[in-house]
Amino acid sequence: MTIRPATEADLPLLQDIEVAAGEPFRALGMPEIADDAPPSLPDLARHQQAGLAWVSTTPKGTLAAYLLASRIDAGLHLDQVSVHPAHARRGLGRHLIDHAAAQARTERLPALTLTTFTEVPWNAPYYTRLGFVPVPDPQLTPDLRQIRAREAAAGLDRRPRVAMRREL
Repeated sequence: MTIRPATEADLPLLQDIEVAAGEPFRALGMPEIADDAPPSLPDLARHQQAGLAWVSTTPKGTLAAYLLASRIDAGLHLDQVSVHPAHARRGLGRHLIDHAAAQARTERLPALTLTTFTEVPWNAPYYTRLGFVPVPDPQLTPDLRQIRAREAAAGLDRRPRVAMRREL
């Protein structure tokens, strides 16, 4: 697999990956997550134009996974990491996260952060295996607090969520 910056032509395909990656949530009794709309093309374009959208491709050039990030007060925030189920369990998410970590180190950012579901096996338990640790609510930075508030307003807090951090 190859990691490269996302191109404008990739953006609709990222939406397809997101829809497919949401389907496994249905089996966990989380249909609202499976039915959630993918990121909009303008949102994807904002990440892509900022140089903070990367894709993982197969040897034939098929998009298999993607990562979107944002610079926040705590470091580089992983807004979305999605792997198409047809390409799951091959380390693509981990490789994308390692790529984002290398970018953050280049920019001398102190950490990677993310927010995720605590009880979904491929969410918080997975990120814990990759070196992320929960950030207690009283220790959230202003930007992380704002991200969590946006998620709550969107209804994501109907299921337990947590902010996590990996020092670089």
